[in-house]
Amino acid sequence: MKRRVARSNLGNIVKFFVDTAEIKEILELAETGLLDGVTTNPSLIAKSGRDFIEVISEICAATPGPVSAEVSATDTDGMIAEGTKLAALADNVVVKLPLTMDGLRACSHFTKVGVKTNVTLCFTANQALLAAKVGATYISPFVGRLDDINLDGMDLIAQIRRIYDNFGFDTQILSASIRSANHVTEAALAGSDVATIPPSVIHQLIAHPLTTSGLDKFVADWKLTGQSIL
Repeated sequence: MKRRVARSNLGNIVKFFVDTAEIKEILELAETGLLDGVTTNPSLIAKSGRDFIEVISEICAATPGPVSAEVSATDTDGMIAEGTKLAALADNVVVKLPLTMDGLRACSHFTKVGVKTNVTLCFTANQALLAAKVGATYISPFVGRLDDINLDGMDLIAQIRRIYDNFGFDTQILSASIRSANHVTEAALAGSDVATIPPSVIHQLIAHPLTTSGLDKFVADWKLTGQSIL
């Protein structure tokens, strides 16, 4: 299917967030200058086997970019209490909330008090519209999970982009559940503001056999000259 190429982001730089709770991976990617932020979720924290608050604090210290930290409560009051505690950990914490009615109420509260939010588990354009209306900083459509059930996740990104452009919403589209390098390309073409990417896929973006073979040839030819630049 032909992708719609967004026009609203011309002149901007697509942001790369890494989707991990492993400090070592974050520090290594931060050194490249490619990393703009970090997203975490309960599954990633559980995989790390570490204390949640400790991990979030370390991640916030490792990067100046936004760090999404997800609440565990499912009711509005609980989300607000947990989100307030998380936001107090560091200035770059973004409170991550589920796309439920309770989550939207909590998002509305945090918008009013100036706390950034990431509304997650988005699977329809209508859900994204609601999140934008309550002032979400980021909306996280899960493109890979839609692909898993034979729906086109990138069509959703394009739909959200058009709706947000039509009405001037400031909410940034954060393409989540990225599974491949092709997903990153398609998200950028569809006008996503951010792609949150597993470390393994970030490395896939760099790799190409022609780059490797070309560099090997250049190195071999240079050795034949017997020269040294230094």
